[in-house]
Amino acid sequence: MVYGLVRPLLFRMDPEQAHERVMGLLEAVEARPALRQALARRFTVDHPALQVEAFGLRFPNPVGLAAGFDKDARAPRALAALGFGFIEVGTVTPRPQPGNPRPRLFRLPADEALINRMGFNNEGAAAAAARLGRAHPVPVPVGVNIGRNRATPNERAAEDYLECLRVLFPHAAYAVINVSSPNTPELRDLQAAAALGRLLAAVQAENRALSRKHGRAPLPVLVKIAPDLDREGLAAVVDAAATHGAAGIIAVNTTVNRSGLRRPAHEAGGLSGRPLAARALRITAAVHRLTGGRLPVIGVGGIFSARDAYERIRAGATLVQVYTALIYRGPGLARRINRGLVQLLERDGLGRITEAVGLDAGRWLEDGWS
Repeated sequence: MVYGLVRPLLFRMDPEQAHERVMGLLEAVEARPALRQALARRFTVDHPALQVEAFGLRFPNPVGLAAGFDKDARAPRALAALGFGFIEVGTVTPRPQPGNPRPRLFRLPADEALINRMGFNNEGAAAAAARLGRAHPVPVPVGVNIGRNRATPNERAAEDYLECLRVLFPHAAYAVINVSSPNTPELRDLQAAAALGRLLAAVQAENRALSRKHGRAPLPVLVKIAPDLDREGLAAVVDAAATHGAAGIIAVNTTVNRSGLRRPAHEAGGLSGRPLAARALRITAAVHRLTGGRLPVIGVGGIFSARDAYERIRAGATLVQVYTALIYRGPGLARRINRGLVQLLERDGLGRITEAVGLDAGRWLEDGWS
């Protein structure tokens, strides 16, 4: 109700300016434990049926915040207080970079979508690590999404991912290898099976070395994939990820495809939100089928409601993430989704959300996928 009054004001602002205003408010909450506790009491849905164990971590509920919202780990505890079961910060690069020229973020209200061409704008790995160190402990798992700097050529990309891993290892619950953003030139070339295999091999070797150094288990390493892969490309990426010890797949990043929009949009960049949902759903089901359910999937793209989240889970997602829906639906989003998931489980006679994973995967692949 309150967000319904505030949203028109935010939507009159430039999207990036509005985002900065919101992040400023969240930083204020981050610094005040009493405010965080008050928000958590309002927004957290604590129900045993929603608890998930995946890649060695425990999640209080399956609804996470995707990377891109809090690029610099400015407010992980405040965001956790909004009821999310996990937070993913980033994308973080080794060195600070300004990203692409503004304007670079665009709303498509008729489609409940966004286009962004941010270009990994962030303050660098050291700044994110310092903030995460000050925020410890965060009450939910915090993943770190890492990428290469724009100026780093692909043949040296592994150096950037390894540097990010070294700096952020002590502060992350899991790491995500981002090779699928469309906004850094040639980054998606790293999704090719051979390139991804080499990158993951280097990352996992460093991961094991850091584990010995810090006296803790290696981080679960996930791979975030593009929605624009064809069937053969997807199978190759998934095989490379599984072969080189990835703990899971995040399906999917933003798309360069503009089909299905109610209103034409010609801005360059990655499209997120409702138009991405159908494609993301099929890819989730395909990854689940390709791995026999052995490689957990985090489903992201066009999830706005409990029904959307439940559909994605039944298609094969162990966990889900939102971002664009938070812009359109406001801070009560995670609570509404989690409450709705409990009701849907009760309707279907299921005791835990994990029992729903993959129940409908075959349905989404019956008509073929390309």
